[in-house]
Amino acid sequence: MSDLRAGLIGLGMMGRNHARVLASTEGIDLVGVADPLGDQYDAARSATVYNDPMALIDSGIDLCVVAAPTEDHERLGLALADAGVHAMVEKPLAMTTDAAQALVDAFEDAGLVGAVGHIERFNPALRQLRRRLDAGDLGELYQISTIRCGPFPGRIRDVGVIKDLATHDVDLTAWVAGSPFTSISAQTAHKSGRAHEDLVAATGMLGNGVVTSHQVNWLSPMKQRQTVVTGERGAFVADTLTGDLTYYENGEIETTWEAVSAFRGVSEGNVTRFAFAKQEPLATEHEAFRDAVLGDGGDIVTMRQGMAAVAVAEAMLKSASNDGASVRLPS
Repeated sequence: MSDLRAGLIGLGMMGRNHARVLASTEGIDLVGVADPLGDQYDAARSATVYNDPMALIDSGIDLCVVAAPTEDHERLGLALADAGVHAMVEKPLAMTTDAAQALVDAFEDAGLVGAVGHIERFNPALRQLRRRLDAGDLGELYQISTIRCGPFPGRIRDVGVIKDLATHDVDLTAWVAGSPFTSISAQTAHKSGRAHEDLVAATGMLGNGVVTSHQVNWLSPMKQRQTVVTGERGAFVADTLTGDLTYYENGEIETTWEAVSAFRGVSEGNVTRFAFAKQEPLATEHEAFRDAVLGDGGDIVTMRQGMAAVAVAEAMLKSASNDGASVRLPS
């Protein structure tokens, strides 16, 4: 069977990473890339370079990755669906829930694979965490907290930190817990002089009763990417920068120190950092997209799931504009 003919729209920082991985993914032939500024960094390799994305779409490709600015996702996605091309659109799926819904409808109606680039689902630490939670290793889940902080990315101009970064945490939290958000409350700040928010602190509730909290900013000089899941038997800590997963067990040794034992909580137990294979998340993501296009059951993030993340992001913005009042999500 011949390789799938792949296209790529957008050669910014993320687009160049996509080009690198697409070119090395078995079963995929990167035949064309499109960017209005051309290929300034020689990322296309042997692929044809187009200035107009429509020329790439018309060239006869089987699948395409959209790594263009968020404001262009709806237009480009609809053009790909109309041309019968399977697509993976970088997160967030679209600027608004309505635009995301239009993409969901277009790809589902055309019988095409529509994926969203929520890359954290392919991080080895979170995939290992999800497997252990599904196996019941933590017992009942109580809380999921995330922190995602770092310096401002100069590539972002059309959205704030909620749609650019917090959508990662919204999606991974619902996926790890296996339950959607039912409500969210958020506070934001504008400290960098830009039109969009650059800091958010949010708390949420999932349908299964798990309480969530999220700290996100691009004002921090150090980069942090951490997810903590607390449950009946202890806590898992996933560091998605290093791909490490650590388990902190509740202690089972009786505390005889009276001043401490008066507190009827849990005590410290064993700490285990797990060893497991760590493949680059973007490579895993592209392999899943390829398999989905081939009908081999690739475990992608669907556009419908991507739309759910956009809906929670919009609810965060609505809450922040109303003094942090809780916003209910549609069931």
